[in-house]
Amino acid sequence: MHIVRNWAPAVAWMSAIFLFSTDIFSDSHTSSIFRPFFSSLVPSLTTEQIDWIHFLLRKFGHWIAYFILCRFLMAAFTAHFPLWKRSRHLLWSLLWAILYAAGDEWHQLFVPSRSASQFDVLIDSFGAFCGALWFERGKKTRNNSP
Repeated sequence: MHIVRNWAPAVAWMSAIFLFSTDIFSDSHTSSIFRPFFSSLVPSLTTEQIDWIHFLLRKFGHWIAYFILCRFLMAAFTAHFPLWKRSRHLLWSLLWAILYAAGDEWHQLFVPSRSASQFDVLIDSFGAFCGALWFERGKKTRNNSP
Protein backbone atom coordinates (compact mmCIF):
# COMPACT_ATOMS: atom_id res chain seq x y z
CA MET A 1 0.00 0.00 0.00
CA HIS A 2 2.95 2.32 0.62
CA ILE A 3 3.98 2.04 -3.02
CA VAL A 4 0.58 3.35 -4.13
CA ARG A 5 0.69 6.23 -1.65
CA ASN A 6 4.27 7.08 -2.65
CA TRP A 7 3.82 6.96 -6.41
CA ALA A 8 0.15 7.89 -6.98
CA PRO A 9 0.71 11.67 -7.14
CA ALA A 10 3.51 11.32 -9.72
CA VAL A 11 1.55 8.83 -11.84
CA ALA A 12 -1.61 10.95 -11.66
CA TRP A 13 0.34 14.05 -12.67
CA MET A 14 1.99 12.19 -15.55
CA SER A 15 -1.49 11.23 -16.70
CA ALA A 16 -2.54 14.88 -16.54
CA ILE A 17 0.50 15.88 -18.62
CA PHE A 18 -0.46 13.22 -21.16
CA LEU A 19 -3.95 14.74 -21.33
CA PHE A 20 -2.45 18.22 -21.79
CA SER A 21 -0.63 16.83 -24.85
CA THR A 22 -3.81 15.83 -26.64
CA ASP A 23 -5.79 17.76 -29.21
CA ILE A 24 -7.99 19.22 -26.44
CA PHE A 25 -5.12 21.43 -25.25
CA SER A 26 -3.63 22.23 -28.66
CA ASP A 27 -2.69 25.80 -29.52
CA SER A 28 -5.78 26.24 -31.70
CA HIS A 29 -8.13 25.16 -28.92
CA THR A 30 -6.53 27.16 -26.12
CA SER A 31 -6.23 30.27 -28.29
CA SER A 32 -9.99 30.20 -28.87
CA ILE A 33 -10.33 30.66 -25.11
CA PHE A 34 -7.41 33.02 -24.44
CA ARG A 35 -7.97 35.47 -27.30
CA PRO A 36 -11.51 36.48 -26.27
CA PHE A 37 -10.53 36.49 -22.59
CA PHE A 38 -7.55 38.82 -23.05
CA SER A 39 -9.41 40.96 -25.58
CA SER A 40 -12.16 41.60 -23.07
CA LEU A 41 -9.72 41.99 -20.17
CA VAL A 42 -7.48 44.50 -21.97
CA PRO A 43 -9.25 45.78 -25.12
CA SER A 44 -6.20 47.78 -26.24
CA LEU A 45 -4.10 44.63 -26.82
CA THR A 46 -3.36 43.82 -30.44
CA THR A 47 -3.77 40.32 -31.87
CA GLU A 48 0.03 39.99 -31.96
CA GLN A 49 0.30 40.94 -28.29
CA ILE A 50 -2.42 38.46 -27.33
CA ASP A 51 -0.69 35.75 -29.37
CA TRP A 52 2.60 36.53 -27.58
CA ILE A 53 0.92 36.33 -24.15
CA HIS A 54 -0.72 33.06 -25.18
CA PHE A 55 2.64 31.69 -26.32
CA LEU A 56 4.32 32.68 -23.04
CA LEU A 57 1.52 31.16 -20.96
CA ARG A 58 1.79 27.89 -22.88
CA LYS A 59 5.56 27.77 -22.32
CA PHE A 60 5.10 28.62 -18.64
CA GLY A 61 2.61 25.73 -18.56
CA HIS A 62 5.40 23.41 -19.70
CA TRP A 63 7.73 24.73 -17.01
CA ILE A 64 5.20 24.48 -14.17
CA ALA A 65 3.96 21.02 -15.23
CA TYR A 66 7.46 19.56 -14.99
CA PHE A 67 8.29 21.57 -11.86
CA ILE A 68 5.34 19.83 -10.19
CA LEU A 69 6.16 16.44 -11.71
CA CYS A 70 9.72 16.49 -10.43
CA ARG A 71 8.55 17.48 -6.95
CA PHE A 72 6.20 14.48 -6.96
CA LEU A 73 8.99 12.24 -8.24
CA MET A 74 11.38 13.53 -5.58
CA ALA A 75 8.82 12.79 -2.89
CA ALA A 76 8.20 9.31 -4.31
CA PHE A 77 11.87 8.40 -4.62
CA THR A 78 12.63 9.81 -1.17
CA ALA A 79 9.82 7.81 0.46
CA HIS A 80 10.37 4.64 -1.54
CA PHE A 81 14.17 4.57 -1.25
CA PRO A 82 14.93 6.21 2.12
CA LEU A 83 18.49 4.85 2.28
CA TRP A 84 19.56 6.51 -0.96
CA LYS A 85 21.59 9.68 -0.81
CA ARG A 86 19.69 12.86 -1.65
CA SER A 87 21.73 13.33 -4.80
CA ARG A 88 20.54 9.95 -6.05
CA HIS A 89 16.88 10.94 -5.47
CA LEU A 90 17.52 14.14 -7.38
CA LEU A 91 19.26 12.45 -10.30
CA TRP A 92 16.63 9.72 -10.71
CA SER A 93 13.81 12.24 -10.45
CA LEU A 94 15.39 14.46 -13.07
CA LEU A 95 16.10 11.51 -15.35
CA TRP A 96 12.49 10.30 -15.16
CA ALA A 97 11.09 13.79 -15.69
CA ILE A 98 13.35 14.50 -18.68
CA LEU A 99 12.64 11.12 -20.26
CA TYR A 100 8.92 11.69 -19.74
CA ALA A 101 9.24 15.14 -21.33
CA ALA A 102 10.97 13.65 -24.38
CA GLY A 103 8.38 10.87 -24.56
CA ASP A 104 5.58 13.41 -24.27
CA GLU A 105 6.95 15.40 -27.19
CA TRP A 106 7.29 12.17 -29.18
CA HIS A 107 3.63 11.40 -28.35
CA GLN A 108 2.68 14.78 -29.82
CA LEU A 109 4.10 13.71 -33.19
CA PHE A 110 1.07 11.42 -33.47
CA VAL A 111 -1.50 14.08 -32.56
CA PRO A 112 -2.53 15.88 -35.78
CA SER A 113 -3.01 19.28 -34.14
CA ARG A 114 0.27 19.11 -32.17
CA SER A 115 3.96 19.10 -32.99
CA ALA A 116 7.09 17.99 -31.16
CA SER A 117 9.63 20.53 -30.01
CA GLN A 118 13.10 20.08 -28.59
CA PHE A 119 12.73 23.58 -27.13
CA ASP A 120 9.75 22.36 -25.10
CA VAL A 121 11.84 19.47 -23.75
CA LEU A 122 14.41 22.04 -22.62
CA ILE A 123 11.71 24.11 -20.89
CA ASP A 124 10.32 20.94 -19.29
CA SER A 125 13.79 19.90 -18.15
CA PHE A 126 14.47 23.31 -16.65
CA GLY A 127 11.12 23.17 -14.83
CA ALA A 128 12.01 19.72 -13.48
CA PHE A 129 15.43 20.93 -12.36
CA CYS A 130 13.86 23.89 -10.54
CA GLY A 131 11.26 21.60 -8.96
CA ALA A 132 13.95 19.24 -7.70
CA LEU A 133 15.96 22.10 -6.23
CA TRP A 134 12.86 23.58 -4.61
CA PHE A 135 12.04 20.21 -3.07
CA GLU A 136 15.58 19.91 -1.70
CA ARG A 137 15.48 23.46 -0.36
CA GLY A 138 12.20 22.75 1.42
CA LYS A 139 13.53 19.50 2.80
CA LYS A 140 16.61 21.22 4.22
CA THR A 141 14.41 23.93 5.76
CA ARG A 142 12.12 21.31 7.35
CA ASN A 143 15.12 19.37 8.71
CA ASN A 144 16.68 22.49 10.22
CA SER A 145 13.53 23.79 11.89
CA PRO A 146 13.20 23.38 15.67
